[in-house]
Parts: sequence; C-alpha cells; structure tokens
Amino acid sequence: MSIVEKCLRIKEEIVEIRRKIHRRPELGFEEYETQRLIMDYLENIGINAKEIAGTGVIGEMGSSSPRIGLRADMDALPLEEKTSLPYASEIKGRMHACGHDAHVAMLLGAAKILNDMDFDGTVRLIFQPAEEGLNGARKVIEDGGIVGLDGIEGIHVWAMMPKGVFGIREGPLLAAVDRFVVKIKGKGGHGSAPHETVDPILAASHYITAVNEIVSRKISPFKSGVVSVCKIHGGNAFNIIPDEVVLEGTVRSMEEEVRETIHRELVNYAEICKALGCECEVNIEKINDSTVNDEEMASIAREVAKRIGYVEEAKQSMGGEDFSEYAKRIPAVFVLLGMGTNIPHHSPYFIVDEDILPLGTAFHVEFALEFLKRKI
Repeated sequence: MSIVEKCLRIKEEIVEIRRKIHRRPELGFEEYETQRLIMDYLENIGINAKEIAGTGVIGEMGSSSPRIGLRADMDALPLEEKTSLPYASEIKGRMHACGHDAHVAMLLGAAKILNDMDFDGTVRLIFQPAEEGLNGARKVIEDGGIVGLDGIEGIHVWAMMPKGVFGIREGPLLAAVDRFVVKIKGKGGHGSAPHETVDPILAASHYITAVNEIVSRKISPFKSGVVSVCKIHGGNAFNIIPDEVVLEGTVRSMEEEVRETIHRELVNYAEICKALGCECEVNIEKINDSTVNDEEMASIAREVAKRIGYVEEAKQSMGGEDFSEYAKRIPAVFVLLGMGTNIPHHSPYFIVDEDILPLGTAFHVEFALEFLKRKI
C-alpha cells in the first residue's frame, strides 16, 4: 500500500482533528487546548511529547542521526468567523483564518503513519505556537527545538493555487515583514482657525503620499518591495485639529538591500513633516526575515511532490512567515499546498478544502523518509 493510500485511509480522522481545533481557535501563546489535544494524540499513539515555547509541542520518533524536523504552526487570528460552517469557531472574535488548524491535523496524521514504519534516523515533530506576528519560531529555537536537526520542512495550505498542486521554489519564497509606527506631533486647535495650529493631519497626508512613492522612485524596477500605511489615528471631534497623528504600516521585501533602503527612506521622509512645522518620530520593528528555501531541500521536496501529485514553481509572495527563523539556521524548505478556494487568507470567509489534507500528510511522511534515506 502506498503512503498516499495509507493517508487516505485516515482522512476522516485527520478531518475530525482539524475541525476540533477549528471550533476552539486560540491566539498566539494562548494555545493551551490545542497543545493538550496534540500531546494527548501523540501519547495515545506511543510518541513521547513535551511542551516547548510555552504552548508548543515537540514529539520525536527515533534517536539516531540523521535528524529531520517537520513543523506545523498552531495559532488562530483575532477575527470573527463568517463562514456559517457547522464546525465554525465557537469563540467570539477568534478564527482559524489561515489554515493552521489544517497544518496541525496534517502533521498529526503524518505522526501516526510514520510511527508504524521502520526507518533509520530521527523525525522531530514541531508544533509551533504564535506564528502570526509574534515569532513563536524564535521561542522554539531559544528553547532548543531545532538543536541537532540536519534540516526542517514545513507546509502551508494556499488558497490561491490550484487544488492539490504543490508549489515549490528555491531561494526567497516569502517576504521579510516589518512594522513601522510614525508619530507626528503638531499643535492642535479649533477647526475654524487652522492658521493658529500646526496641523499634524496635513503633515500626515503629505507623509503618506510620499512614502507610497518609495518603491517606485527609490527601488529598482527589477526588485520587489511594498510599503503600506494600514492604520491612521488622529483626532476625536469633527471640528478640532488634534495635537498628534499616529500612522502604522508594514514593509515587505525579499532582499536585505531593498529592506534597508525602505527603512532609510521612511526615516528621511520625516523631514516633510518637519517642513510643515511638526515633530516626526519613526520607529521600525523587524518582525521576521525573508523565508529562503535551501536548494537541495527544495530539490527533495520537488521529487517527493511528484510522487504524490502535481508540482508547479511557487510564485513569490509578499506574505511573511516566521519559518524564516529556522531557514536562517539550518537547511529548510517551505512548501505551498494549493486548495483552489480563492478566498484570501485572513478573511472571515476563509475555508480549507479538506480533500487536500491527506496529500499534505503524505508529503510530510514521504519527505521525512526521503531526507533520511539521502542523509544516511
């Protein structure tokens, strides 16, 4: 019996696990129920499990070299679900709107299949908390989660790719993610007398217009970058010019040179606000780096995916992933698994096509076995 056939046999079990997690979504570093579900499942099938990174889980099969890590993220989003599914979120204001519930289910399914097989080497199951902007990967690493590993693999379900297609790419796949906060301070006053004020709203509007030209005027057209102002707060009344306006937004980039240029210009353009009489403070926080796939690991992934189904060259995305933390330290590959639903991730209407779950499970199993075979 092929591995795909074995995974299809446990499809209902994988689906039920995913639905249990979907009903009870938990935000980053709050995944206590999910952690308990994972640990109970692993222990029930005979795999020793331990807590890591506060609310994460590590399970391991085997005790010799080589060692491969398989990673699934666990956390949900602060979003009100609007799918009306019978297993929709039972927790108001929280939803699995990115597929992490599917990732956990697929990796648990892979654990069950692998645990009944003989192989040389070690497979480490990494159930990581807090991927959504909190960099749970870094906490896993700090707690020793990848010590001794020779490589690591991860899968992300992908709404905008055809159903059942594996997207694989060498080199940069997902963008570096940064957050910027700009505080523009002026002098407030009555809206009927703007000449007696130093208007931070006016300054903010000029700043926003300017920074939206950074990519088109400061970055080569052959390179990629994004600057998006996503939040504005200033004022509390229709007839009062406020003292302060705060802007927040995100920067995305594939290359460090582009990243540094955008950061520099975000700071330089503060002079526009100063020219209008305002003070301007720019703070930039690096959330995670670009996710870069190792060439050899991507080659293994492509070969494995061809055994299971269809493969295409994954398109680069300005979405980000803290899987990049692993990829900076050990050979890594991050694979996209198409669902063909075409409903954006992080949407309250996001759904997972559960038919693809056995394919993701099979990929984890096949990849682990192929990696270990090649490295022995």
